[in-house]
Amino acid sequence: MDMILLTKSSMPIIGQLASVMGWIMDGIYRVLNLVGIQNLGLCIIIFSIIIYALMTPLQVKQQKFSKLSSVMQPELQKIQKKYKDKKDQVSMQKMQEETQLVYQKYGVSPTGSCVQLLIQFPVLMALWQVIYKIPGYVGSVKAVFTGLVDQIVSVKGYTDLIQTFITDNKMTRVQLVLDNGKATSNSVIDFLYALSPSQWKDLASMDQFKGFTDTINTTSAEISRMQNFFGLNIADQPWNYIKAAFAGASIALAIMAILIPVLAWATQMLNLKLMPQAATQPADGNDQASAMANSMKTMNMVMPLMSAFFCFTFPVGLGIYWIASAVVRSAQQFAINRHLDKMNIDDLVNENMKKIEAKRAKEGLPPQKITNQAHQSAKNINK
Repeated sequence: MDMILLTKSSMPIIGQLASVMGWIMDGIYRVLNLVGIQNLGLCIIIFSIIIYALMTPLQVKQQKFSKLSSVMQPELQKIQKKYKDKKDQVSMQKMQEETQLVYQKYGVSPTGSCVQLLIQFPVLMALWQVIYKIPGYVGSVKAVFTGLVDQIVSVKGYTDLIQTFITDNKMTRVQLVLDNGKATSNSVIDFLYALSPSQWKDLASMDQFKGFTDTINTTSAEISRMQNFFGLNIADQPWNYIKAAFAGASIALAIMAILIPVLAWATQMLNLKLMPQAATQPADGNDQASAMANSMKTMNMVMPLMSAFFCFTFPVGLGIYWIASAVVRSAQQFAINRHLDKMNIDDLVNENMKKIEAKRAKEGLPPQKITNQAHQSAKNINK
């Protein structure tokens, strides 16, 4: 089983964002619960849709930069070719100046894409934290275990008992957090949340816990109902269902489990196909740029395959998140592509120029006079 630490992330910014997202996730669960639906898999899907919908403006800005970047690329490559064999300080300075003029011509910053990625990175990291550590951020899930945990920690030597259970069941990614030599209540919840249905039965059969077997069975039934997604337990691994099928268990569930990694691969490939592609490198283009393009192409093929591979041994819930997020991003990208296809480059440049001048006016600076020079210099570069 995979390690699910209840302790919230303490990383600056990411920790705070994860807490806010945890409230959203808990709110989604509570709303669904009001209409009689207790399903964490559905919560993950709705949660992914909401978060990525809120990130749409950032995606639009990044794709606008990508569209302008694809148009600028030939001009930037001509500058690189022009100064390819010139390594003296004067030539390098001129190369930098001419490159800057191209960016000014299109009204963008060389770091434009990086800024959008830097904003999105902590958001995506926080999103991962919430999905990976559901009991730590969703109070409705944590509350299910409270009564059982109180009884477990009252048993003498409970820490050693749980650690032995983890070792015997090869739950290598589940780790107990100790306080004065005893497992904390939160880490016991981590352990319980990671149990598969068969492991719950093994836990209930332990002699030391027989005094509250009914509580174990009740808790198991409640959390299993919350974790059920089309017959699959989101805390279990697809690989376990496949192995169980060879031992005579349900073949239908094994097929459902196989679909998780397959769909994770397919949806991510779809998302990559919809992403704007970089302009094709000319035959006499920069060798370094060509190598980078080939590396990116290889990575785009390998990453979805790696996701599919990991999905076999990761909890089903993480696979659901990967699939849901890829589908949302694909729909988002399709809408953004249609929006950008209706805009020509001049409209994008004028839009950028207006934003730059508005920012300069706000800072008390005069209008940027270098724009015409940038256009003329870029024309000279092209010639």
